[in-house]
Amino acid sequence: MSLDQAITLVEQMLKTALIVGAPVLATAFFVGLLVSIFQAATQIHEMTLTFIPKIVATVVALIIFGSWMFVVLTDYFKTVFLNINQIIK
Repeated sequence: MSLDQAITLVEQMLKTALIVGAPVLATAFFVGLLVSIFQAATQIHEMTLTFIPKIVATVVALIIFGSWMFVVLTDYFKTVFLNINQIIK
């Protein structure tokens, strides 16, 4: 395996991880931001108010994007396993 192939493989891996993780992370980020704005406006600083909406939003995002995430990961692993002979050499 040459250095260029290794760099390309790592680049594809990082892109796939970023693409797959982005919807769930963005959902949790925006819900956390909205809850923080709500807490600052109302001065309610309850700890469970931060976690419960983020957990619910993350589960909903996983339900919505889960099948798409699975397809993207499956396609990535298929390409890696199909090219395993070239990677090993």
